[in-house]
Amino acid sequence: MEEKKSKLSILTNGIIKENPVLVLLLGCCSVLATSSDAINALGMGAAFSAVMIMSNIVIAAIRKIIPDNVRIPCFIVVIAGFVTVVQLLLKAFLPALDKSLGLFIPLIVVNCIILGRAEMFASKNGVLDSLMDGIGMGIGYTLVLTIMGLIREFLGQGTLFTQQILPESVPGVGIMTLPPGGFFTFALLVAAVNYLTRDKEIKVRDFGEEDMAILKQVREDNAKAEAAKKAAAAAKAKAEAEKKAAEEAAAQAAAPAAPVAEAVAAAPVNEEKGE
Repeated sequence: MEEKKSKLSILTNGIIKENPVLVLLLGCCSVLATSSDAINALGMGAAFSAVMIMSNIVIAAIRKIIPDNVRIPCFIVVIAGFVTVVQLLLKAFLPALDKSLGLFIPLIVVNCIILGRAEMFASKNGVLDSLMDGIGMGIGYTLVLTIMGLIREFLGQGTLFTQQILPESVPGVGIMTLPPGGFFTFALLVAAVNYLTRDKEIKVRDFGEEDMAILKQVREDNAKAEAAKKAAAAAKAKAEAEKKAAEEAAAQAAAPAAPVAEAVAAAPVNEEKGE
């Protein structure tokens, strides 16, 4: 098992090395849909981060009392509770942003990044480590979303955070504010990350190296258990075969004695008839 990571390593992990969007390629639906401008992107990122952090803290705190067979429903209930709180706060204080983001706020409940980190990290680590993980993943998600929003808003409308940057006489690239523009921007960012990290070894593109070490250990244990099971089955089959062979040998040994015994029993009768 690998040495436990430092708090700083856990914090920066989600920002750079295991960025949930550009490296793990998770949660792409909300990223593409809400990054049409910088304000929507920043708002979605903030809402996501709040739910991510609070869910990680609560799940880490109650991880030892959650039955293993119902852990996923429990995680979803916790996440749904915080999503409801965030949505009500947006409706109360930022109604325009809530209306703009629409359905994507309640859909945070089933965001695979939050649920994945709850399953792979928060349910296996302490509260402080889970807090650092939530902050790192939230910053990484918000950073990518905001960069995409800035690029699409600038190229599509000539503005940044609704402030006019390019002269109004300069036409924007209309497609950048539409769904295809989201795919183009996302593809360019992923390509840029792959290019910049091409000479660096990326050991695991998953939910974490520690988790992969655990998974490797589980696989090894399962392989050993399977090998032991096969060996026990082979020994049992061998014992049954030996038992069957012994029974057959005993039966064959007893078979010639039966006609002899019958002949001996019938001999006095034949002699009486001869007299």
